[in-house]
Amino acid sequence: MEHICVFEWRYGSEEMRRLFLAESIVKRYIDVEVAVMRGLEEAGIAPRGCAEAMRRCVEGVRPEEVYEREAVTGHDIASLAYIIGERCGECGRFAHLGATSYDIVDTAWALIIRDALRIVKERLWRVVEMLIEYAERYRDVVMVGRTHGQHAVPITLGFKFANYIYELSRSLERLCEAEKRIVRSKVSGAVGTMAAWGGRGLVVESVASKMLGLEPHTISTQVAPRDSFAELVTDLAILASQLDRFALEVRELSRTEIGEIYEAGKRIGSSTMPQKRNPVTAERISGLAKVVRAFTITALENIPLMHERDLTNSSSERILIPHTLLAIDQMLLDMEKLLKTLYIDEEAIDRNLKLSKGTIMAEAVMIKLVEKGMPRHEAHKLLSELALTVGNEDFYAVLIRNEIVRKYLTPEEIAKILDPRSYLGNYKELIDRAVSYAKNVRALCGS
Repeated sequence: MEHICVFEWRYGSEEMRRLFLAESIVKRYIDVEVAVMRGLEEAGIAPRGCAEAMRRCVEGVRPEEVYEREAVTGHDIASLAYIIGERCGECGRFAHLGATSYDIVDTAWALIIRDALRIVKERLWRVVEMLIEYAERYRDVVMVGRTHGQHAVPITLGFKFANYIYELSRSLERLCEAEKRIVRSKVSGAVGTMAAWGGRGLVVESVASKMLGLEPHTISTQVAPRDSFAELVTDLAILASQLDRFALEVRELSRTEIGEIYEAGKRIGSSTMPQKRNPVTAERISGLAKVVRAFTITALENIPLMHERDLTNSSSERILIPHTLLAIDQMLLDMEKLLKTLYIDEEAIDRNLKLSKGTIMAEAVMIKLVEKGMPRHEAHKLLSELALTVGNEDFYAVLIRNEIVRKYLTPEEIAKILDPRSYLGNYKELIDRAVSYAKNVRALCGS
């Protein structure tokens, strides 16, 4: 193999990778140039039929031709404009007339990002659907709820999955809303005033944008506002962090001493330790999340450009946009793989639930004592002290032996309170609410 960048062969799907091939990018540049020519026709600047003539005469243009000429001119879009001018006869003299290079580049990015987001949204929804299946399957499996890494109060595994359904659905909603601001054309000339088109610029912009299926930016300088790209990257970084959170959960719960959830795919865990069952897919998700989060700095730094623009955004965006989208593409593929190979050990879940010998129900006992008339602060203090004395006994034995507790609660009441199933609140309704939210987002998003 002769590759430098891992995104060329290791990370990202062929479907996503294809969008960022040189030939794909040059094709998009040409699509935009043709659309601008169509706008020039409608504005009465170029003769009728020039857009179609241009489309035919540039069919054989290869990216190598553009970038070989760029080595001489130092400018990729100018090189393309020269090639079109030379190949397209009488119509060629109108090629790129009044346009600036970033009319072509930014509008091409909009087309590429639109296609990329379509892939991302479909993958994300598949992940949400898989999580919905898990939430339904394990909705009543009681497990330890943990805060600060400590046993807190009981939850169900379905409730845990439902939280991720909600969070990832919010990312789907976020991307759908942001797409309206991000995926827009920029057809407005050298500094954004459309001056070269002599008062007919709005016609050129409207016709070109409609031909490409885009809405134009309301106003721009020489470039589209860079907050669009910053919004894209930061929204994807939020999604990456949500996927990282789930991956971290799997990694933590797959610890040997916990063993509740782990990856069950057939793979070698370690080159030297045969017994290892490493969460490698989850770890790759977490690793790539670091990369995506780091890209937000570059995206935000590209917003402040000098005056009507400078060139500091150009080189970084050639790296930023493809790599961010390829990384998130790989993370979503890995998330699907992780969910397909996830193993749930219900025996381990039940064993860990009993590990605290009933003290996980201390809050439930406190609530009941308050209901029976004991001041809340006194009940909290008492149960804090009693929980520390459990030792080799269980919490039930400690509680029924305590005179203060017995004054408020019978042994039968204590036994009932200590049943984790009695302290799950509105978990069923909350799971249903998360699933309903996800389906509503899907319906409204139309992805």
